[in-house]
Amino acid sequence: MGTLTQQLVHELGYDPDDGVPQVADVLVAPPAIGEIVRARDGAVPVAVARLGSGRLVVVEDECPHDGGRISDGFVEGERLVCSRHNWELEVAAGSRRCTRACSTEHGGRKAS
Repeated sequence: MGTLTQQLVHELGYDPDDGVPQVADVLVAPPAIGEIVRARDGAVPVAVARLGSGRLVVVEDECPHDGGRISDGFVEGERLVCSRHNWELEVAAGSRRCTRACSTEHGGRKAS
């Protein structure tokens, strides 16, 4: 890592050349219904998802169960499903955090 990159990482809190887009860039062409995308809001890792209803959500990219990336999971209706242990998560209106839904068992499709 070069000196300039080290300075940017120190000042910004992340490497701007790591390939993870900013939320504003993702929202130019937002995900389709049922898709979830990894992004960043400044230095904060986020997941941008389009729920089954068409509602677009941006949440912190961290499962409340064990810290896995929500963006590695998938959308199931109005919930996000973490790929690590299939925790079903719901996004509260006006919140950027996911909360655990009623089930940790998931009988739907697996993340690809």
